[in-house]
Amino acid sequence: MNKNEIKVKIVEKLKLIFDPELPVNIYDLGLIYKIELEVKDNYMYCEIEMTLTSPSCPVSDSLLSQVQYAALNLEEIDEVNVDLVFEPMWTNEKITSEGRDILMMSGII
Repeated sequence: MNKNEIKVKIVEKLKLIFDPELPVNIYDLGLIYKIELEVKDNYMYCEIEMTLTSPSCPVSDSLLSQVQYAALNLEEIDEVNVDLVFEPMWTNEKITSEGRDILMMSGII
């Protein structure tokens, strides 16, 4: 399986993790900034860069753990590092069109 196929599987797993205050998954909210894969000595490393809707998010530790677990749960991945960043700052412009549709149907936007 190539890196792009593995990234697709990671995204599928991340779409199962929801922001506790919104009916949209963290991927469609635009909280995932980067997914990088690197193979060293037949060992697959995964680096995920993500942010939060607010730096004071009370469930930040839980979300980070869920992201790490979701990627590590794939048999192709041997190690996962999740980096929490706040630059660039998250804005609602990062929400995917699918996420916007869900928020509109929910009456949130």
